[in-house]
Amino acid sequence: MEVLQRTANRGSVSTGPYEIDHSLQMEDANDQNMIKNYSGDGDRRTWTYSTWVKKMKFGSASGTGQSGYDYMYLISAAYTSIYFLNNDLLRVSLYNGSSTVYADPAQRFRDGSAWYHIVVTLDSTQGTAADRVKIYINGVRVTEFDNSTYTNMSQNEEFGLGEAASNYQFGYFFAGGGNNRGFSGYVADTHYVNGTALDCTSFGEFDDDSGIWIPKEYTGSHGAKGFYFKFDDSSNLGKDSSSSGIGDFSVNANLAAINQATDTPTNNFCTINPLVTNGFALWSLTEGGTRGPNTAEGNKAVGNFGVSSGKWYWEGVTTAASGTNYWQWGITRVDMQQGLSHDPGQGSAWYSAENTFLTQTGVGASDPTYNTGITSYTVGDIWSISLNCDVNPYEMTLRFNNSVPGTSANNTDRSVGTFASAGPVMPFYFLYNIASDDTWHNFGNPFISTLSGGNSDANGYGDFKYAPPSGYYALCSKNLAEYG
Repeated sequence: MEVLQRTANRGSVSTGPYEIDHSLQMEDANDQNMIKNYSGDGDRRTWTYSTWVKKMKFGSASGTGQSGYDYMYLISAAYTSIYFLNNDLLRVSLYNGSSTVYADPAQRFRDGSAWYHIVVTLDSTQGTAADRVKIYINGVRVTEFDNSTYTNMSQNEEFGLGEAASNYQFGYFFAGGGNNRGFSGYVADTHYVNGTALDCTSFGEFDDDSGIWIPKEYTGSHGAKGFYFKFDDSSNLGKDSSSSGIGDFSVNANLAAINQATDTPTNNFCTINPLVTNGFALWSLTEGGTRGPNTAEGNKAVGNFGVSSGKWYWEGVTTAASGTNYWQWGITRVDMQQGLSHDPGQGSAWYSAENTFLTQTGVGASDPTYNTGITSYTVGDIWSISLNCDVNPYEMTLRFNNSVPGTSANNTDRSVGTFASAGPVMPFYFLYNIASDDTWHNFGNPFISTLSGGNSDANGYGDFKYAPPSGYYALCSKNLAEYG
């Protein structure tokens, strides 16, 4: 367990005194990035880059059947960059104006539920070649590399990051035309310290109780050419929060206030699991793992949080669809998430083809239990699920546009599904006989204005179109620590 916790922070129970309130959600396909043009070189021999990332796209080499991505860039200046390769390896690429050296940690980044802390330190002044680049992943220095040529650099060699002619490109690499590359996922608490080589302990620490690597406040200087992104100002997402850094970045017009998120390393929110398939066409997830446009029937999705106690709330909307338009929303057993077909395996879901809740208590059971009479869903309606895991069987209430569907004489019977389970369940969504679909999910971070209503749960977490029912909470790690 300790190894797993140190490998990926999924939102720790004990987060310590330092809280990260906001992150930035970016989508490569939307051309969302930030750039800083400046004059006068910084230190091109010595710097430290620290960032937290929650990666939402994975390469074709992951064995998932996904089409993958090209490359995903965190920061770049000409050909000096920190980015993910299309096989889910991290790459540190250092370009001196004529040649490039690389440092690729052997670890693959394939957990869509995890926040990773990445620290890269360059210090070409070091006499020992192996110490000129140091990389730390969640508090542990990388010692195994998939590709490592950085020891070939000369002592005191200078590289592109910090060179004024190259500028800073955040979440972006300019390659020209359609070859430009960005990042897809979340980034938080990002520091670039120009002129100082630091290790990971300046930005994080191991929690004494859990052993999880957690953030801590950085109190040092960033240097005149450094910067610090807190993403705490939705009207100025490129704000440099360092005391004496390089100043605010120019934000691409496609990066708007709605891209500010509260999914952070100290409060991790549920998203759709991008690695779960069912043998049909795979979801092509965007918008931080909350949007799943499809081009074929049979696509299903599950959330990456499982719960067996507490009361939980989430929403969604389909903005466009074609075909017969059959949907399922509900829950499925954690151990049944792979290989699901038409029915939810072991779980319960509302099925619009019959306007019913169906409950499947066994794998491949031929006779699910139905509860008939729910009013049909249409594109544009906002659906929501309230899940009560504090009763046995679990109880789900379905609402359309914040109203319980069905006739006034029998609303409760027609809008509530139940599922007897002693184990954890997770959110479930399935398409059937749908030729194309554009569905947005909201677990508390909506990236479409239709689902942003300014309503949080009683603990102040999440942004929902409608207020969660009394006693129901957003699926995030702070709520799970209290109720889950």
